[in-house]
Amino acid sequence: MKKSSLHTLTALDCDKSMPLYRQVYQRFICAIKQDIFSSGQRVPSIRALASELRISRNTVEVAYNLLIGEGHLEAQGQAGTIVSPVSPYLRAAMNHRTPGREINDHKTLARTGNDSLYDTASELQPLPYQLGLPALDMFPHKLWSSLIAQQIRKQSRCHAYPHSAGHSQLREAIAAYLHISRGLDCTPEQVFITSGYRGSIGLIGRTLLRPLDQVWLEDPCFPPGFHLMSEMGAQLMPVPVDEHGLCVAEGRARAPHARFALVTPAHQSPLGVSLSLVRRLELLAWAEQNNSFIIEDDYDSEYRYDGWPLPVLASLGVNDNVLYLGTFSKVLSPALRIAYLVVPKPLIQQFNKSCPIVNDGCPLLIQGVIADFINEGYFARHLKKMRTLYSERREMVIESLHMVFGDRLRFDAPACGLHLLARLDHAEDDLQLAQRAKRQQFGVAALSVRNIEAECGKGLLLGFANVSSREQALLQAHGLHQCLG
Repeated sequence: MKKSSLHTLTALDCDKSMPLYRQVYQRFICAIKQDIFSSGQRVPSIRALASELRISRNTVEVAYNLLIGEGHLEAQGQAGTIVSPVSPYLRAAMNHRTPGREINDHKTLARTGNDSLYDTASELQPLPYQLGLPALDMFPHKLWSSLIAQQIRKQSRCHAYPHSAGHSQLREAIAAYLHISRGLDCTPEQVFITSGYRGSIGLIGRTLLRPLDQVWLEDPCFPPGFHLMSEMGAQLMPVPVDEHGLCVAEGRARAPHARFALVTPAHQSPLGVSLSLVRRLELLAWAEQNNSFIIEDDYDSEYRYDGWPLPVLASLGVNDNVLYLGTFSKVLSPALRIAYLVVPKPLIQQFNKSCPIVNDGCPLLIQGVIADFINEGYFARHLKKMRTLYSERREMVIESLHMVFGDRLRFDAPACGLHLLARLDHAEDDLQLAQRAKRQQFGVAALSVRNIEAECGKGLLLGFANVSSREQALLQAHGLHQCLG
């Protein structure tokens, strides 16, 4: 170890608002970036570092688990823990930036999903207004433990690799749930279990995407979609979004023969609007005429707080052109890493061929637990309870922000989903405000960095699912106001 390594990791500040485990994490990241810890170098043991820093071993262990989970460190058993040779923070990447690119780099990082939209600090405690999280305090831990024990007994003799397309019981449960709740007539064979949104998009890309295929992308967009499609070699064609959702006519004018359209029709990310029924039919007609595919990301449509939900695209008429994406991250927990993809019947064979290549198979135990959770009626009851809870929490957050910020923040999106868009005057710099808030450990994001070409205005994106009381809502609103100025 280099002489300055332990010095870099000493003198934690117990008075900081940042948790101690997060301070340890940040110092490792800094040390790796500055080449204080080099690739393959062994780092101090948990016991040694805890003794050196005079903090608990549990605190160091949490930091190490976070670093290992993100790929910065590698645990090698009795050989100890080393700096990963493929750490995301390779010094070469930091040294080859072009001068004068800082502002553009900030925008690109935010748009491509590397701006800590889903900050890993939430493993223990969510950040105020953190995006991408359901209510962690409402996860049914006791019931889940019971279902895990029940599932372990069922699978006690099952030690083979899981089927790459997913556990048959979970596929059956999802098909039945979608048929009843979303009006989507599908068979279990059409359902493919994936490891999250990225797994679903990756499976579609491996199966159907060809180099330089044109893809309609909502503008402003969901950053991971932008990033994943770009990485797979697609030619992205931004299509503006207005108060009625994706402007299908604009898409037709710009790229009439695009092969894909990636959309979030129930609750557009980030604007929060819903795709109108007229435009849904226009989009389906375009896809059918051009033999194109619509990728329908239905990520949090379960949560609509007034009126009836619009039908999913895949349920309207013949759906041979719609690939439907769902997830358990927003209804249960992102830690499960379980999502699903429903493909048209004519494509089942193609996806069955590519699935073993792309998808290693999600953990069978968790798949079985989710299947039991659905089949035994707990899922429906959980959703019903959470809709009521989220409606209340949403109103609490809006009310508290109005009390503190007055007319500076405006909320005009439909009452649905798990995030809010707080509009700002055009003269404000939402990116600077968001960065200032993040430095004070607020999990907000800027709207303007989500656009590709179309002007979408200025605003802040805020999660509200983990605000459990009016006192907490008001406290967070005052804290946000203090750091934004």
